[in-house]
Amino acid sequence: MNRLLTSVLLLLLLAIQCSSSAPQHRANVAATDTKSPSNSGVIVLNAKNFDSNLRDGNVWLVEFYAPWCSHCVRFAPTYEQIAQQLHSAQKNSASNARKVNVAKVDGAAERALSSRFSVKGFPSFYLIDGWTVREYDGNRSQENLVKFALEDYQHTEPMPFLFGPFGPMGQARSLLMRSGTAVVGMYESLIARGMRPLIAMSMLCALGMGVGLVMIVVIGLLCMPKPKSD
Repeated sequence: MNRLLTSVLLLLLLAIQCSSSAPQHRANVAATDTKSPSNSGVIVLNAKNFDSNLRDGNVWLVEFYAPWCSHCVRFAPTYEQIAQQLHSAQKNSASNARKVNVAKVDGAAERALSSRFSVKGFPSFYLIDGWTVREYDGNRSQENLVKFALEDYQHTEPMPFLFGPFGPMGQARSLLMRSGTAVVGMYESLIARGMRPLIAMSMLCALGMGVGLVMIVVIGLLCMPKPKSD
């Protein structure tokens, strides 16, 4: 058993080392695109900063878009105007308006976040207030979206927490998508390093089976009944 655990750990460390360079670089590049809520423009969110930004206690209007989506491209200038309108209202100390941050997520690149929100098409808009999430399904216009973020959201039924992005089902969808993306990244990295496709697939399959076996053993040990003491 000790040899098996050692082999699994060595395979896992090798796969992580092979795949860490390119994904980490892409994540760092994406993180540099993030804007502060104090700016007037749309805030860029990604998997690295999504949850940390949404913990600020404010309401967030988030658009999931795709660079190849023509509807998203045409609506981008309007969405910038929405961000300027809602962010400028926050800076006005005399204003009692509801504070809403406006952000966007590249849903085509951030597949785990898209899966977490069950995004079915682009663009999609969500109003997030803590763990309460409402999806906007009206006409796309500056007036309608601003009114939805400030007032009309009360007429929209929130997404059920169980199946929502912050509930267990949403987190499970995100985990599955991240795992699949990680496996694909490991495979591509191994191929880029000169490894044959068959060997790379065999290594990843062995790694998956080893990790699964370790998890089964750990779960079995945790669920093992304890002897009763007299």
